[in-house]
Amino acid sequence: MFTTTGSRGLYKAPLCKGLLLVLNGLTVMLTLLPQYQHMFEYNLQAISQHHQLWRLLCGRIVCLDIKDSFCSSLLIYNFRIFERRFGTRKFASFLLCTWFLSAVMDFLLAQAFEFLFDYAVEELPAGMLAPVFSLFVPFYNAIPRMPVTQIFGQIHITNKSLVYIVGLQLLTSSPFMWLLALSGLISGALYHCNFLKIQKLVFVPIWVSRLGRCTLEPIFSSSQPVSETPIGMGATLDIQRQQRMDMLDQQLLFAQYNEARRNARLQPQAGLLQWTRLFPSLRRRGQNHPTAQPQPQPQGQAHASTQPPLLDNSPASEEQVARLVEMGFSRIDALEALRASNNDINIATNFLLQH
Repeated sequence: MFTTTGSRGLYKAPLCKGLLLVLNGLTVMLTLLPQYQHMFEYNLQAISQHHQLWRLLCGRIVCLDIKDSFCSSLLIYNFRIFERRFGTRKFASFLLCTWFLSAVMDFLLAQAFEFLFDYAVEELPAGMLAPVFSLFVPFYNAIPRMPVTQIFGQIHITNKSLVYIVGLQLLTSSPFMWLLALSGLISGALYHCNFLKIQKLVFVPIWVSRLGRCTLEPIFSSSQPVSETPIGMGATLDIQRQQRMDMLDQQLLFAQYNEARRNARLQPQAGLLQWTRLFPSLRRRGQNHPTAQPQPQPQGQAHASTQPPLLDNSPASEEQVARLVEMGFSRIDALEALRASNNDINIATNFLLQH
């Protein structure tokens, strides 16, 4: 469904995996035990008037609505690319900072709404919704937009459209969900701009990161997708490998974006939907180039200029296979994708990300 972040599961995303399992498990448990749901309601009046500060934690962690839990889980799963790119500690710091900022923004926006419209907002949807909406800020800025198809020749469908549709579905699930969405977007923008050096003020300490790495990461970590694991790799090589993966990931995403822009200008298609771009055939992409017209040659040079055609099953370059393996794909999948794409690294990467 989501083609932006690939299909390698939750590898190198233990925090996202933990959030998905724990939060959804608590949602299911509260659904089966409705007598305890009142303890997890996000009631602003109870917090401000009765000083029930514990509701800030309980009411802003677990979703009480199955639909909200499902949509937020889809978004967290899609946004796992940020944990892979920046590391678990930085990703956790982003969620922690936006969680605190959005808690303040919730009360400020509720007071502003009451002042403007003379209507008191007593309760908001429960769950970690505002930090999820804040992730749309780096998603909008860091992930390139790659055209996929067009509807009626005017409406462009990109690789990010379905993510925005899920966010819109979550936005319309409750009457005051827009307040949490606005709070999350403002919090994400403040963190992204490093307003008042907020990134240095609110972050996950190193000792907490090390403690979680020793206790929680072995529980929520996913197995490495590659078939062979390097032996004897030290910490320095591991960091360098992670940096190369992040750099290749960003470069290839922008390369796909530029290639899609060129193809959109050079190959316009008529009709309501451009199905060949929506469902591209990978094994035929290398054969879509226009055939060159034969040029007349002298008879003496006819046999000398004849060359055997290139074969689609030419052996894959070990350098290209190593680049795909460094990005997290298995060696078997990398060889198959390169063989099918005639050793085109961009097409092979696009195929692996979409499948």
